[in-house]
Amino acid sequence: MTLERGRQDAGEKPRKLLRLICPAYPTFNIYSAQARVTTALGPICVATSVHELPGWDVEVVDENNYHFGPRGPDGKPDHKSIQRCRRADVVGIYGGLTSTIPRLYEIARLYGRMGVTTIAGGQHFVDDYVEEALNRGVDVIVKGEGERAIVELLPKLIAGEDLSSTAGLAYLDGGRVIQTPDRPAITDFDSLPIPDFSVLHYAKMKIFPVTGVRGCGMDCEFCAVKGKPRFATPQRIMAQFASAHEKHRARRFFLVDDLFGQNRQETIELCRLLREYQNEMSIRFTITVQIRLDKARDIELVAAMRQANISTLAIGFESPIAAELQAMNKRLDPAEMIELTALYHKAGFHIHGMFIFGYPLPAGASFDMPIRERIRRFQRFIRKARIDTLQVMLPVPLPGTELTRRLRDQGRLLPRQFVGLEYYDGNFPLFEPDKPLTCETLQAAVRLIMRRFYRPVQMVNVAMNILAFPALVFWLHRLRVGWARWCRRWWNSVYRTGGWFIVRRWTAAFKKDAFLAKLAQAKLRIRSEAHTLAEHHKTKSDSRHIAREG
Repeated sequence: MTLERGRQDAGEKPRKLLRLICPAYPTFNIYSAQARVTTALGPICVATSVHELPGWDVEVVDENNYHFGPRGPDGKPDHKSIQRCRRADVVGIYGGLTSTIPRLYEIARLYGRMGVTTIAGGQHFVDDYVEEALNRGVDVIVKGEGERAIVELLPKLIAGEDLSSTAGLAYLDGGRVIQTPDRPAITDFDSLPIPDFSVLHYAKMKIFPVTGVRGCGMDCEFCAVKGKPRFATPQRIMAQFASAHEKHRARRFFLVDDLFGQNRQETIELCRLLREYQNEMSIRFTITVQIRLDKARDIELVAAMRQANISTLAIGFESPIAAELQAMNKRLDPAEMIELTALYHKAGFHIHGMFIFGYPLPAGASFDMPIRERIRRFQRFIRKARIDTLQVMLPVPLPGTELTRRLRDQGRLLPRQFVGLEYYDGNFPLFEPDKPLTCETLQAAVRLIMRRFYRPVQMVNVAMNILAFPALVFWLHRLRVGWARWCRRWWNSVYRTGGWFIVRRWTAAFKKDAFLAKLAQAKLRIRSEAHTLAEHHKTKSDSRHIAREG
């Protein structure tokens, strides 16, 4: 049975439906628990723009935050059942995470078999991946930002019109890939509607994403976010907080931008607006932002952030090893990083530290550190910096990045026919590392660092902190300081207990996976190709030598 989508007057055309889908992670990972209570902001923004398109309805289905819809035998959303209940005319699939691309192709083929036009967009679709997607079930790729492209594209798809005049698209025409000119980047964000989370179906939202910056000028070798930063106004960002709170009673927020604080005066103004709004509404938000370490020196900015109830800072430390930081194009000194982190701690922030272990150095770089010493360096830094929560990942050669091009040129990438895109989530080795490291020791080292940080003893610490609560009486002369210290210990023990369960569950899933067997095959292929290439060069050299002798 197909449900009716609104009443139509006599002679009025039936309304069309766009369904946007965020594909599920291929397996449990460190993001899985968080993903069950939040969603990707990009599809929400695109869906909200379609609200303004006459004759169209729109919905978003996030397979990672999917709590009460129909499910198939594999436990994932049953899209055939969803389609029978409410027929979508066009389906868009989010390709912002490379590890979810195999699932994206699966969904595209499923809807294609049901006669539905499929489109896809996201940072994954660059270079050869555009043609690959078009040959794997996707009808149209939207390149770049999607809010304006989708409004132009949908009427043309339904009418069967030519797409060549629409900027920012890729599609097949007679088996040939057609790519239209790039669409100009959006700079007037006030012209876009405020993201509306009511378009999200089957989900439970606890953490609401907010954005204020697009693009990043930091030029990190491993990062796919590039281009001159484009900033939204403080009023525009504040409107997102207010909308989510007033419509969905949101209190927990994550500012997804990498450059919080980069536009200094506007950031201070945003913090003022946040403080005044919370005072007027008699509420208290819990806000997490991503910020650079060097902003810790800005006393006025840091004070404004605390007054706005920004409580957690996610900081990309990346590595405590100077040679690796230099390879990443990171202009940081490990000792200075600890000093700056102490300033954030002194201001009362919780620090979520994000690291990359085993970053590959450029060709010709001289650096030889045993795996045990690397692990000790990481653990010593984490301890000295007093990191509250931790994330250590392996380098991921994301599509379109300088890192990917460098590793491909060096012949170090593991062949995709063995180690597929489903492993591109930061938990698996994806290339031959620098000597004396190996793929196996690289992955084992990350698990060891995480396991020693998130330990089962934290469950005991939870109980100990509860028992220690009455000790606050000794801090009556400085109750705020005593309360802050107790809260930090309490929350750290709670979060680290949760982290232990996550690491434990991921380890169990890893043991059931066939990754190690695939890794062995991939390494054999790389060595075989390297041997063949060496033989080829030797033959050419011998031929030249014989020719000279003749």
